[in-house]
Order: sequence, then structure tokens, then C-alpha cells
Amino acid sequence: MSSVQMDSRLRGNDGGESGVVMGRYTAYPEYKDSGVEWLGEVPAAWSIFSGKRIFKNARRQALPSDPQLAASQKYGVIPQNLMMELNDSKVMLALKGTESFRHIEKNNFVISLRSFEGGIEHSAYVGCVSPAYTVLSASKVVFYRYYKYLLKSAPYISALQASTDSLRDGKSITYEQFGEILLPLPDHTDQASIANFLDHETAKIDTLIEEQQSLIRLLKEKRQAVISHAVTKGLNPQAPMKDSGVEWLGEVPEHWRNTEIRYITSQMGGGTPSKERLDFWNGNIPWVSPKDMKVDYIEDAQDKITHQAVLESSTKLIPEGSVLIVVRGMILVHSVPVALTQKSVTINQDMKALIPAKGIDGEFLLFFMKGLRHFVLDLVEESAHGTKCLRSEVFERMKIAIPEYEEQVEIVALLKERLNIIDSLIDDAQEGTVLLQERRTALISAAVTGKIDVRHWVAPAEI
Repeated sequence: MSSVQMDSRLRGNDGGESGVVMGRYTAYPEYKDSGVEWLGEVPAAWSIFSGKRIFKNARRQALPSDPQLAASQKYGVIPQNLMMELNDSKVMLALKGTESFRHIEKNNFVISLRSFEGGIEHSAYVGCVSPAYTVLSASKVVFYRYYKYLLKSAPYISALQASTDSLRDGKSITYEQFGEILLPLPDHTDQASIANFLDHETAKIDTLIEEQQSLIRLLKEKRQAVISHAVTKGLNPQAPMKDSGVEWLGEVPEHWRNTEIRYITSQMGGGTPSKERLDFWNGNIPWVSPKDMKVDYIEDAQDKITHQAVLESSTKLIPEGSVLIVVRGMILVHSVPVALTQKSVTINQDMKALIPAKGIDGEFLLFFMKGLRHFVLDLVEESAHGTKCLRSEVFERMKIAIPEYEEQVEIVALLKERLNIIDSLIDDAQEGTVLLQERRTALISAAVTGKIDVRHWVAPAEI
């Protein structure tokens, strides 16, 4: 979806007030200086109080019947079992029964004492939280959904982060620090109007964001399918085919030769130079690890080593034009990262280098490995320590079929043309997503700080 189309969707077909374009909203008739840097001017009727005047530190002891809750930046405060389901991961369950566990009511907020995740989290549930959290309950009349938006808004987060050095270090925030920050307190009806407006408008933007993200997912699936087809079937739909003799591979062009990975590559492993040898590190030779494997072509790494490290450690120089592959790590649960070296590099022990044999084009090998992603994933096993690994002795005996060198080069050239088109569409969709997210952030900030007047806003009738 183009940015023009998105603007049209956001404004509404009638160009009415239902849009989120900032210029389409009016300001309040009268403002005053809030005296608060992050708020600036606020509507004249709004009050300003410190956080501790609006929210008190609730210290009610947990009840035996309370289900345990946990906070997440993405989901707010939710039950532990739901957190495990949504995150698809294990959550540490602390043992209840101590006086330090605190009861939490629906619409309370919490501060995490262990890690700051971008705002104060809202609870939609009744239950209890561990000592890692401070529970906040309103001591004034508030419309909780207004503060749910305010306490996650960009201006407030910036103010919170600026209030203490500990947040900039990724540490914790205390109730006292939270309580010192000044907050707006609009009239209760104003709070409700702002919250209702934002519920409607952010839902509309979220729908558009999801559409963009769905498009990106489809384009990426298309990209993978184009690569897989090109490296296993070729680019000539009229080419005579033959049975490859490999169930997952199916038919391949008749003139392609059957072989195995070990016959078209040689392999090199990696290693980690001693961290105690300062003369091994901060050199000019890239030392590639799985964290660097986010690109198709690689010539640099976050860590670098010296020539001395190459001479005296287990890691060796990998030649330019080699294909790097991650063979150990939890990323192998869902992906097998590969990249083509564009200069000599070194690698750590969680990776292998596939060096193309004579008659094998490096770029073709790159796309070939990317095209076999789903099939290679089937070879991933779990090691004794629980991590995922790709056994070299199994992988290198993988049966394949490939064309001669000239056709490899031709396939790469045409494949890159097709991928450029898809990549351009992906870039446009990702840019659209960023614009929508920025628009959402700006709209929330403007509404909760009173820069736009939505008191008379009415949700458009559904057609």
C-alpha cells in the first residue's frame, strides 16, 4: 500500500474528522504554561499534579486465591500462563505465599523494579505480582484508559528516562522517582473523550499496520519461493525434467547433475581467540559470529581480531567468496542464516564456511543454500545442552542437483533482477509501516497532552 493510499485510508473517504492527520484537528480555545518541560502548554482547565498525588503505592498483601501476573511491554500486566503462550517461551514462576507479594486490582498500574521496559504497565486483571513490581492505584478520580495512553506516550517516556541516570543504563525506576514527575489531570470527561478517541483511531492505524505487515510476510514468502524454484528447477519452464531420486527435491532439469554438498564445497570451522590475550582483539580482521548474520553479503563484523590471533588461535582466515552458515544456536529453531563473504574474514565456532569447489559460483551457492532453507531446517538437531545444531556429517551428504557453471551465473543474474523487484516492494511496505507507527505515536502524544481538542469528537457510524 503506498503512502498516498494510506493517507486516504487514514483520512476516511469523506475526508472528515475520522482521520489521524494532525492538521485536521483544532486546538483547545485557551492554554496555559504547565511549568513542565515535557508537557509545555496545556489546556487552561487542566490541573497539574505530581505522580505521587495521582497514584499511590499500593501495598496490599496478595491473597491466597490470587493468580500470579507478570508485566510485558507488549501486552501489559497479564497472567503468567498467558505470558508463556503469547511469548512462546518459558516464564520464571516465583513461589507465592510470602508477604512481599502484592495484590493488584483491575486497572491498577505497575512499575517493574528489575527492568524498565518503556513506561508504566496497565493491568486488565485481578491477581498478584512479585516483589519485582510496585503497584500503583489511583488516589484521584481518573479514567484509567487515558493514563494507559499517557504513561506509554513518547513525551512521558522521555521525561521518565531523563529523570534518572539509572534508566539510561537500562536499570530500574523507583516509586519515588515516578512520583516526582508532574502529570496532567484533565477533567474526567476530557480524559474519557481522549481515551475513546484514541481507542478508535489507534485501532484503525493498527489495522493498517497489520495489513502492511501481512503484505511484508507475503512478499518474503514469495521471495523465498522464487529463490527455491530458481535453484531447484531452473528458470526455463520448457526445460525437460527428470526425477532427482530425492523425495523433497522432486523433479529437476534433465541436464543438471546429481551430487552432494560435500562434493561441491570444502568446509572450514571457526574458533574463539583467547579473551585473555589483549593482543588478539581490536584488530582489523572481521570475526563473524551469528549476531552478524543478518545480511546476504558480509564484509564486516561487530568484533575484530588481529593477525596474531589468526596465527596463534583456532580461528583461521576464510577466503572471499565463501558462504558462511550458522550451525549452532537457537536461531536454528526457525532459520538457517547464510551469507557470502566479500573479503577475507574469520568466524567463531558456531559457524561453518562453505568454500565453493571449482565450477561452483559463490553467489549461486549463496542462493542455493537460501533456497534449501526449509529442507536444511529438517536436519537441525538438539544437542546434549539443549541448543540447536546442524550436524556437518549429515548436512554435507545432502543429495542435490545443480547446473553447470555458466547456467549458475545466468540463474544468479536473472534471480537478482526478480528479487530486486520484490525487495523494492518490501522496502515500500516497511517504510509505510514506519510512517504509520510514527503517526500513531504523534497522535497519542498530541491527544494526551492536550495539543488537539477531541472533546466533541464522535466515532463515525459504521457502514
